[in-house]
Amino acid sequence: MPRSPRLPIVIFGARVRPDATPSRTLRHRLKAAAAFARKAAAFARKCENPLLIPTGAARDGLPSEARVMADLLLAGGVAPSDIVMEETARDTLDSIRACSRLLRDRGHVGPVAIATSAYHLPRCMVLMFLAGWKVIPVPPPPHPAARSLPRRWFWRLREVAALPWDALLMVARRGHHRASRD
Repeated sequence: MPRSPRLPIVIFGARVRPDATPSRTLRHRLKAAAAFARKAAAFARKCENPLLIPTGAARDGLPSEARVMADLLLAGGVAPSDIVMEETARDTLDSIRACSRLLRDRGHVGPVAIATSAYHLPRCMVLMFLAGWKVIPVPPPPHPAARSLPRRWFWRLREVAALPWDALLMVARRGHHRASRD
């Protein structure tokens, strides 16, 4: 029986601490993605394992968010062939663009799973959809990204502003690319 294409799971980065260890948010996102990957592999035995794509650039001389996540995945028993790092993206919109390029370069045309925190998931899903992908949400971590209520509201309100702004930038860029091809 022919094997189905691999399901890519894009894991959005989060801060790396000054001691080069993952932040709580990064660990929770990674844990949710790994659990989803295990369930997807068990559910679709005829498919190859999902392709885990941690994304996030290096900052302030620290290892990239993608590298920290890849190292944790490897330490958790994920095969190196099941991980492709995207280490150039400095924000969510960069991650969408870079991962879209990476997937298209690999010839992927199917759906893409998105792993991130609950507050961040709507923006990631909308942007990935605007980039031309069918999107599958990975169930977000059960723990809130921020421990304090004011901090949780800060992140939610930030997303309220960021979603329309990034969507506008995505649509404008898409229109610019179409115009330059004509």
